[in-house]
Amino acid sequence: MGIHVIKMPDIGEGIAEVELAAWNVQPGDHVAEDQSLADVMTDKATVEIPSPVAGKVLSLGCQPGVLLAVGAELIRIEVEGEGNERNRPPAPAPGQAAPAPADRDDPGTKPLASPAVRQYAREHDVDLRQVRGSGPGGRIVREDVEAHDRLGSGSPSSSSRDARYAERNGEEAIPVIGLRRKIAQQMQAAKRHIPHFTYVEEIDVTEMEALRAQLNARYESQRGHLTLLPLLMRAVVLALREFPQINARYDDEADVVTRYAAVHFGVATQTDGGLMVPVVRHAEARDPWSNAAEITRLAEAARTGKASREELTGSTITVTSLGALGGIVSTPVINHPEVAIVGVNRVVERPMIRAGQVVARRMMNLSSSFDHRVVDGIDAAKFIQAVRGYLELPATLFIE
Repeated sequence: MGIHVIKMPDIGEGIAEVELAAWNVQPGDHVAEDQSLADVMTDKATVEIPSPVAGKVLSLGCQPGVLLAVGAELIRIEVEGEGNERNRPPAPAPGQAAPAPADRDDPGTKPLASPAVRQYAREHDVDLRQVRGSGPGGRIVREDVEAHDRLGSGSPSSSSRDARYAERNGEEAIPVIGLRRKIAQQMQAAKRHIPHFTYVEEIDVTEMEALRAQLNARYESQRGHLTLLPLLMRAVVLALREFPQINARYDDEADVVTRYAAVHFGVATQTDGGLMVPVVRHAEARDPWSNAAEITRLAEAARTGKASREELTGSTITVTSLGALGGIVSTPVINHPEVAIVGVNRVVERPMIRAGQVVARRMMNLSSSFDHRVVDGIDAAKFIQAVRGYLELPATLFIE
């Protein structure tokens, strides 16, 4: 038997360092050739690292969240033959301790819990496989074991009442790693470099919603479902023709603003791991149904971790929406190095006065932020007013 040491490969694009996001194997696992060993992050994209050999995992090179240079030791695998290192006991991996005896108690799939929680569970004769974890990723914390123990030792009514009013004193330190770290770095850079200002405008979308309903009734089976977002994107595309300084990126170091003829829309998308911004490229060349289909495709890729680096970079302006939870106003953070972001708040039906009469209208606010170094306040207001004009008279979205 031999030991094969796998080092962090060069994944191209000039990337010299990556962050280890997650291990897909553990010491003692048997892996096949080409099986995924780990996920690493480059900028916002997640890349799987496959195994070049088959064998048994001996040790892992580091913990998730560690930054790895290309060429750094990633993992050691015991293989048939000599491997690529002399057959000797593997050195302890940096930052990794041997598994504690308490971690070997549960056969099969091991519940996620710390050694201290496992010890507490044994002392109280609680099977962790029967406990539902409330911590991150389903991790079982001490309070979960205590609640399970109480529910098992009294009547359902009294136990439930005790659990509701029990003291809770636990705390857990959660490392900011992976996508959450990337989000934090991006938001920090945006707020540090960009002097934001936010402009909020009220828009009457009654006619647009009526048109959308008619289009869906007539074309949904052939072209797909239209939401508000692709229609808004078309309105922004048309308005940008009058305000090209808003479809731009600002290079802070070179003090150069680059305006783009192409409109590459970043669409802020919530995933289980955090916020990602897949990019609808050349939105100016797409009709609303094409934009809708691309939004759906990219959102699914982002949520399942299959979005490529190219699909997550290169946007020139971003749109963000919380859908039905969108509130009445927000102050969105610009997606650095862009100079503008358009935020969609929820649509609500409200009484409005039209021609002296109180009527019900469907209203929506746009909360949009701009980089004041590049976009003057008057131009931001005029830009949003242009968007408003297209949305309130939606037939103009289809007229060139």
